[in-house]
Amino acid sequence: MKEALTRIQRNIGKVLVGKEQVAELLMIALVGGGHVLLEDVPGTGKTMLAKALAKSIDGTFKRIQLTPDVLPSDITGIQFYNPKTQNFETKLGPVMTNILLTDEINRATPRTQAALLEVMEERQVTIEGKTQVIQPPFMVVATQNPIEQQGTFPLPEAQMDRFFMQIPVGYPSFEQEKQMMHLHRGNDPLRELKPVLEPEDILQMQEEASHIAMSEDVENYLLHIVHASRQHEYVENGVSPRGTLALMRAAQARAYLHDRDYVTPDDVKVLVPYLLAHRLVLTMEGEMRTTKRQCVLNILETVEVPVEAGANE
Repeated sequence: MKEALTRIQRNIGKVLVGKEQVAELLMIALVGGGHVLLEDVPGTGKTMLAKALAKSIDGTFKRIQLTPDVLPSDITGIQFYNPKTQNFETKLGPVMTNILLTDEINRATPRTQAALLEVMEERQVTIEGKTQVIQPPFMVVATQNPIEQQGTFPLPEAQMDRFFMQIPVGYPSFEQEKQMMHLHRGNDPLRELKPVLEPEDILQMQEEASHIAMSEDVENYLLHIVHASRQHEYVENGVSPRGTLALMRAAQARAYLHDRDYVTPDDVKVLVPYLLAHRLVLTMEGEMRTTKRQCVLNILETVEVPVEAGANE
């Protein structure tokens, strides 16, 4: 599957330069069956990343610009009376898609945020007692701007925990930005992007990745990291069991995308900042002295890495 990952990275590279690592993390989340929160300043390509990913897998794509006046029904759908047919009909919302981009999720009211996050967890919506299952693969890519807080409703910690990963996009380097200027000087490269995978391929990859082996040593390494987060002096609430399972699935997905049938300690270590940091709740003293990301990096330094990296015998 290394070939599939490379194709996705190259495809996204036709639109955004220097985002190979971000593209890999998005693929890990997709194969791991999780949702992603992209957090960075405006204009760094968060929306374009989601669109490029959807086009690369030939999946359906829908975008919601979240504002305080967006209602839960604007996301999930409504039942309405059609005077022509004299019947009640269901109009499904934009959640019925493969890749759902929710721009500026922290601008939605808590009620709307809760409706969206319920859909993320259940993969279904219920409208007037009728349940509609969202056809897989389904992935929410949410964005938020960390520097502008006026008119926002920050996601509570319990809702942050629903996100599989939090990924900072970051600015491009001087040369990368120059190359991006050349790419976008003529036609829109996103419009010309061709799919390199099918949604059915993603479903198969998800199934195969779930069977990637993890030795007991690597399992213990992962659990030691999680439990250390619950005992850190600057952490009030550590990583939840949901976070443990997310890190396991992400490590399996990374191993699978790198053509291995077993998880290595490095698979776990590389992913920890993206999978665990946003799940922490710091103490008041911790918020003044450090950051969530620095906490998990400190934890990684204290937990012994197992030497054995192979699968179970």
